[in-house]
Amino acid sequence: MSDGPSASHRLAEVLATGRPALGAWAGLPAAMSCEIMSRAGFDYVCIDMQHGLADYSDAVAMLAAIDLGPATPVVRVPWNEQGIIGRVLDAGAMGVIIPMVNSRMEAEAAVRSCRYAPEGARSFGPTRVAQRDGPGYFAGANQAVKCIPMVETVAALENLDHIVSTPGVDAVYVGPADLSVSLGLPPGNNDGEASFDDALAAIVAACGRHGVVPGIHSTPSLAPARAAQGFRLITVTADNAALSAAVTAHRQSVSDALN
Repeated sequence: MSDGPSASHRLAEVLATGRPALGAWAGLPAAMSCEIMSRAGFDYVCIDMQHGLADYSDAVAMLAAIDLGPATPVVRVPWNEQGIIGRVLDAGAMGVIIPMVNSRMEAEAAVRSCRYAPEGARSFGPTRVAQRDGPGYFAGANQAVKCIPMVETVAALENLDHIVSTPGVDAVYVGPADLSVSLGLPPGNNDGEASFDDALAAIVAACGRHGVVPGIHSTPSLAPARAAQGFRLITVTADNAALSAAVTAHRQSVSDALN
């Protein structure tokens, strides 16, 4: 047990250097995969409770597994709702990614959920995180916890400066699939499409104007390009995608050797 959270946890430390923080995504409800990804040296591991398969009890065990390695534990919650945001923070998340934030009012609600008074309205009851971080948790929590709204719709683009200038927003996170759908494009990365490219550039520029970290969901092959575009919080792989790619490659290598 330590004596309170540190604002210099790994994710914060890396972002302070100016280099991109690289992360892994946990879509499977498996503590073991979270431990493997944390020990692999990623700066953060994010548990996906929106589109992933983990429920709250899974997430508690997965957060504990991430703590076995150096990565900072992050959770994408199902929605911008104070109850679940508070619960994942009490369980040990040091960053919360909040989907479908489309206005300053919604960004302010996300911040309130992540912060104790007077900066916010988070209820005090750090059940698991107090065991990890000790009695000093409360004093440092508002600074240590990263509030990360998602920018992934045309409405969010229209309100971009209002969202990123909201006090207490540490970073924003782009979901390329939902952003593409909102732009009238197929879900996924649509690099080369003017509306998609312009949206990414606008997000990075707005973050630069307001001192907020731009983040994005990416892939191993796209991550260098995203860093060159100015993104500094970059998810580069996911447990289900990595497992699928690895087992497919292993099967193919054996098949090739036998034929």
